[in-house]
Amino acid sequence: MSLNNPTMGERVGWIFQINTSNGGVPKLSRKLGEVTFNGLTGDNQANLDVHGGPERALCLYSLERILALQAEGHPIFPGSAGENLTLAGLDWSLVNPGTRLQLGADVLVQVTRYTSPCNTISGSFLKNDYSRISQKVFPSWSRVYAQVLQPGTIQVSDAVRISTLD
Repeated sequence: MSLNNPTMGERVGWIFQINTSNGGVPKLSRKLGEVTFNGLTGDNQANLDVHGGPERALCLYSLERILALQAEGHPIFPGSAGENLTLAGLDWSLVNPGTRLQLGADVLVQVTRYTSPCNTISGSFLKNDYSRISQKVFPSWSRVYAQVLQPGTIQVSDAVRISTLD
C-alpha cells in the first residue's frame, strides 16, 4: 500500500517532522526517533509538572494547521509550538482523545488529551496570542498529547494510520 493509494476507508498521513530539544522551544528537527514509553529519546522538558510522563509522552500537531496559521500571519513553524511530531495528511478534527495512531511499522500511540497552550510558545503567534491553538477557544486547532502503547523507531515520511475507539 502506498500513501497515495490507501485501501478503501483507511485514513493515512505521514510524519512530516520529528522534533526534540534539551528543554524549551523551538524543538529541532531530526530524521529518526526512538520512541519509548516516556517519549522520544533525546527530548527533555523544562517543566515536568505540565509536560512529559507516560500520559503526555508525545506532543503531536498538524502540518496543515501550522500552514493555515502561517497564512493568518502567525510566525509559527514545525517544532516552534513544542510538538514532538508534526504530522501531515490527516483530518486533524479526527485526532481526539481516544484516537489511536500507528506511526510507521512499530509505534502505536493513543491520544490522551488536548494540550493547553502556554506563554513559552507565545513567540509563534501574532501579538503573542497563543490562545489561537486553545481547544476551548478554537476547537480542532489544538495540539494533543499521546501515550505510547507500543514503542519503537520512527522516521520522517513514515506512514501514520488513524483509528478511533468506539
